[in-house]
Amino acid sequence: MALLPEVELTTDEQKVSYGFGLQFGDQLRRNRFDGMELEAVLAGVRHWYNHQEAALSDVEINPSYQVIQERQQAKATELADKREQLANQFMVANAARDEVSTTGSGLQYEVLETGDGEKPGPRSKVVTHYHGTLLDGTVFDSSVERGEPAEFGVDQVIPGWTEALQMMSVGDKWRIACPPKLAYGEQGAGDSIPPDTALVFEIHLIAIKD
Repeated sequence: MALLPEVELTTDEQKVSYGFGLQFGDQLRRNRFDGMELEAVLAGVRHWYNHQEAALSDVEINPSYQVIQERQQAKATELADKREQLANQFMVANAARDEVSTTGSGLQYEVLETGDGEKPGPRSKVVTHYHGTLLDGTVFDSSVERGEPAEFGVDQVIPGWTEALQMMSVGDKWRIACPPKLAYGEQGAGDSIPPDTALVFEIHLIAIKD
């Protein structure tokens, strides 16, 4: 682990000032772009805080904003296209497996274990154990790993789940593959699920709590 720069953090004023810096650092990290130079950022902070004067005018800065925004958009579009192609390739290959069935919406499912209980309705509340992964096997969410089943409404989850749950019986364990439109679509979900990403889940329907 790299050593942090030494700084005096003993007085209340120093601690609160450091807290402001942490908040700014978090905001900066969330909005960073390729090639961001921290020394230039800190120079801008010092110039304005100490002198209320800038080395560059808005007229000089704004064209560069435009360049960076266009560059970021082009990169985002390229990544989205690659993820969409990867999702399509996976869904086509998965659908070709004998064990997999595909619904009219494009949802794919494979029955791993068969139960004999009731089927949930569109407004049912269910108890499930699940394990969700990206196509490369990265786990992004798992009640199995947490060791505690999850409870939620059938209408409170992604479209692929809502569809699958209503076809399952209590006791069933399925593996489902959701194309992006039945998962989180173009928006993605936080830092863990990028836009236009297909998702794979193993779902064990434990109970219905209507």
